[in-house]
Amino acid sequence: MRVGSFVLAAQFPGQGQGEALHRAVRSAEVAEEAGLDSVWLAEHHFVPYGTCPSAVTLAALLLGRTRRIRIGTAVSVLPTVHPVALGEQAALLHITSGGRFSLGVGRGGPWVDLEVFGAGLEAYEKGFPDSLDLLLRWLTEPRVESSGGRFPFREVAVVPRPQEALTGPRDAWTDPRDASADQGGSGPEVILACTSPSSVRLAAQRGLPMLLGMHASDDEKAEMVASWNRHARAAGHTPEEIAAASHVSAGVVQIADRRVEAAETLQKAMPGWLKQGLDAHVTVDGRSRAMRDPQAYTELLCKLHPVGTPQVCADRLAATSERTGITRFALLVEGSGDLAATEENVRRLGAEVLPQLG
Repeated sequence: MRVGSFVLAAQFPGQGQGEALHRAVRSAEVAEEAGLDSVWLAEHHFVPYGTCPSAVTLAALLLGRTRRIRIGTAVSVLPTVHPVALGEQAALLHITSGGRFSLGVGRGGPWVDLEVFGAGLEAYEKGFPDSLDLLLRWLTEPRVESSGGRFPFREVAVVPRPQEALTGPRDAWTDPRDASADQGGSGPEVILACTSPSSVRLAAQRGLPMLLGMHASDDEKAEMVASWNRHARAAGHTPEEIAAASHVSAGVVQIADRRVEAAETLQKAMPGWLKQGLDAHVTVDGRSRAMRDPQAYTELLCKLHPVGTPQVCADRLAATSERTGITRFALLVEGSGDLAATEENVRRLGAEVLPQLG
């Protein structure tokens, strides 16, 4: 089982944006010190829900500050960027980090981002599969052209090619249990955020592992994995390829000596952040969007995820893995909103929970 942190660079009420970003960077540095497997970086625009507007840029910084841990985006929002530009950045980070970069991509939402970046609503509603396919071609082929869609262009060379042989020590990042780890000739791992049956089907058809959201229960995630397996078989993927798919489950973790103490920490801090952050979202076309009740959502997260004593947290992760078959986790560690408490949370996750997971 491989456990990583999920970093939103959340701006809690009363905090500055620089403070939120500093906590994000420090939590990632501490994650490596604590022995975590990975750090997953969220991306948001124009809202305090998350103050990182470019997950791939922050990933570059953290790859330079770390030596062992895997850094991934969760996610880079594909409709608002050119797939080739994102592919070039992913290839660069993959090669220069010795294969420690994972590219998570997603469709995002119908937010004003689509207007600001000139993508338009159609890029969100209809254009995602074509953009994803262009990105995957860029990461697997030596030369690429595009004859239609949003991004027509003549044939060009892929530089740098992500399949170029990696140099330098490899044992610092290669985990023999990691089916996604580069073995000398593949590009960066690509993961697709899935929140709907259509996105599950898309991921399965392309053979991409899923990133499943923190709002989903174990039963819901188990059904999504089962659906992915069915669609992957129908698309012609082999049983070995299906078995090797390394999905990621997003969640929340808060560790304390008493379970009630851990829950209270989140229930005091997270609703204010959620209300401030979610209320700031603006739709591109004025459509009404129902937002979750912040207090109820926080209580749901405490129920679904490892929140409590180290033993409770280990048992919760083990139960999720057993029910879903998922062995990789991306856990939000900054739910307290406090730098010192976040660092302690990460250290306890590494020292007191991971050893119980085997």
